[in-house]
Amino acid sequence: MDNLDHSAAYFGISEVSDQLGISQKTVRRHIASGKLKSLKIGGVYRIPKDSLVSFINNIEDEQKEIVSGYDLFGKKIFKNDITKKTKKTTHNYKNNSKDDVNWVEIVDVWDKPKKSKLTFVDLFSGAGGITKGFELAGLKGICGLDWFPEAGKTYRRNFNHPFVEGDIKSKEKKQEFYETVKKGLNGKALNLVAGGFPCQGFSMAGNRIVDDPRNSLYKELLDIVVRLQPEFVVCENVVGLRSMLEGKVEEKIINDFKEAGYSMNVTVLRAADYSVPQKRDRVIFIGNRINKMNLHPKAFLNPSEYVTTGEAIKDLMNKSADPDFNHVPTKHRSDMAQKMLELEEGKSLYKGYSDAWKKCPWDEASCTIKENHGGVNIHPKLPRVLTAREMARIQSFPDNFIFEGPKSKQLVQLGNAVPPLLAKAIGLAIRKAYGDI
Repeated sequence: MDNLDHSAAYFGISEVSDQLGISQKTVRRHIASGKLKSLKIGGVYRIPKDSLVSFINNIEDEQKEIVSGYDLFGKKIFKNDITKKTKKTTHNYKNNSKDDVNWVEIVDVWDKPKKSKLTFVDLFSGAGGITKGFELAGLKGICGLDWFPEAGKTYRRNFNHPFVEGDIKSKEKKQEFYETVKKGLNGKALNLVAGGFPCQGFSMAGNRIVDDPRNSLYKELLDIVVRLQPEFVVCENVVGLRSMLEGKVEEKIINDFKEAGYSMNVTVLRAADYSVPQKRDRVIFIGNRINKMNLHPKAFLNPSEYVTTGEAIKDLMNKSADPDFNHVPTKHRSDMAQKMLELEEGKSLYKGYSDAWKKCPWDEASCTIKENHGGVNIHPKLPRVLTAREMARIQSFPDNFIFEGPKSKQLVQLGNAVPPLLAKAIGLAIRKAYGDI
């Protein structure tokens, strides 16, 4: 078992399968029989380290030959063909294996974490994907901020704390935000500022990144952090930011926050690793000014364990239209519907739109959910695009999270949202950094 991560507290079915050289079906059979003790966390079976050691030392192989003993590091005590090794598969999201990252287990605290007194605000919040995830992690929301009116209506409907609607560049709105945060904190410290900012405006002149009007939003985020002095900062963005200007943009962000007093660690996280039925990758910056270790959440699902599109939306296939539930199927022309029906999974309906009008796979985690100029994801089984509720399921929003505004605006909110369960994983990692859970 020399390829196993021995620091882990829990192992997945595929990890046990790979290391013992037996099928996942056999592992599941041992779980069902009680020979291999397991826990069900987040709807997925996890095997505690002690249970795995006990199993290895006591399991009978298919020929009933007893394994006298192995330790967790693979030292053979008695010969048995269970020691057959198979190559372990690993992820590599845009070379994040080279990143300076401090990974932390969160699967042990994933289910129903207790409430925390740690506070946060959400900038560029949209409908509140980060906010919902942080609240699921037990954190206390103080205020959201965004300019999008329909997103503001959604935010106010689904959260009890205030939302400030308006341009973050406006002095009046910024002051309103500061006053709202101060009132919400009521003398307590602000533990965390989170936000995702547009990155299209970064460009170079010589050896410096020149000003661009679109970059002002990033600068506003930085200014708010300097003003509010939160203990931690979390920034979310698209993976493409990492390669912009040959890495100069990422370097600038890290250096800017360093000058502001925050040490930063950055890597790419895949939402599907945290029970989101979607292969959505996002670059996540985590920084703090209080000499804590920046922790990123360790993945607790392998690709073979991902929640699939079918598992997420199958029960909605025959559901009648329900506007109050954000489930209103689009009616397409007959020729358009036929094209969608015949389209291969994972392919786009139009050659010029690789990220739009794309059919989600049924038996895998979905491709990235987007709302791209009206081109949304196509249902894997039905001749239509996904409804807002189906998109919400794939984004991991709970069914009681209702989106406001016309359908077109709901889709924009969903396409822009951070999956709540990804944000939950980050929130739990922050709590572990504090020793709060």
